[in-house]
Amino acid sequence: MVPSIRPPFVRAFLAAFAIAIAGAASARTPYADRPEVIEFANQIAKRHKLEAASILKSLRQAKHQATIVRWMEPLPPSQRSWKAYAGRTLTSSRIDEGVQFWTANQAALVRAHERFGIPPEIIVSIIGVETNYGKNTGSWRVLDALTTLAFDYPRRGAFFRSELEYFFVYAKETGTDVEALKGSYAGALGIPQFMPGSYLRYAIDFDGDGRRDLVNNVVDAIGSVGNFLSEHGWQPNEPVAFPVSLTGEAHQLPLSAGIEPRFRVGELDQYGITLNGAALNQPVNEDALCALIEFETPNKPSEFWIGLKNFYVITRYNQSSFYAMSVNALAEAVKAKMSPPIQPVPPPGQ
Repeated sequence: MVPSIRPPFVRAFLAAFAIAIAGAASARTPYADRPEVIEFANQIAKRHKLEAASILKSLRQAKHQATIVRWMEPLPPSQRSWKAYAGRTLTSSRIDEGVQFWTANQAALVRAHERFGIPPEIIVSIIGVETNYGKNTGSWRVLDALTTLAFDYPRRGAFFRSELEYFFVYAKETGTDVEALKGSYAGALGIPQFMPGSYLRYAIDFDGDGRRDLVNNVVDAIGSVGNFLSEHGWQPNEPVAFPVSLTGEAHQLPLSAGIEPRFRVGELDQYGITLNGAALNQPVNEDALCALIEFETPNKPSEFWIGLKNFYVITRYNQSSFYAMSVNALAEAVKAKMSPPIQPVPPPGQ
């Protein structure tokens, strides 16, 4: 394939133009009348023993949401700001409410820690960042969000078509009205904001009532977050991230390698990377793999951290280094404010 020689701003304009054209087409033609949507309905009906006519009936009610398409586009690098992101996430009220959530759900968090090895503060923090502890689970119709992104957002259309498929399977399992359920603008569901595919793979019945309920059941949400992180390779009793200082330019190699851990902690010094902070006060396995990550803020010096395996696992929940760092920071802040520390409570029946 011949590489494009168009300047980046031209490519960005053309991509935005293509999305706008797709959106205009969808506004003219109901989803259920579009050939690709009809084919989609027929295929998933066969795969999951559903009724194609029923799927198309629901898709006929789906409304194109141009706002969602705009929001899905990533910010230009010049507009990414760690300080702004952290300022929205790490608020005093969110920390205080995290302490309250931990206190109210102590038994379930202890059981999740014992079963999956996930620290309570990490589960608390993820639910806090995602939905402010279940208070804000989203105001968009999931049907609208997923249908719009599946058929009018080419950049990630394949992913969202699979999630729309999983949404119909989810609705069959749970008895959910697909035309009524609300969630995030990306189609995430419930207290922990699982995508439908993640619900089917990782949601669990953690309170033993025979149902997997992430919309109304906090205990199921806690257990499901623990299961998700465990299934993605969480390392019990291992740290998440450490701040570092840099000298020279050799760090550019690990910095350009992305957020997946690829470099040994023991070889960081050869790249001019020195551990700071808590890393100086606790042993860090020199064979542990890590990644060097930059947290940039316009017109301010960047922060640099190494993210270990558990940092990368958090990014499987949301593929953003800012997200993973905010989860880690909120977890530490909530844990520090648990005074006096909560004593573990044995699971029911023990």
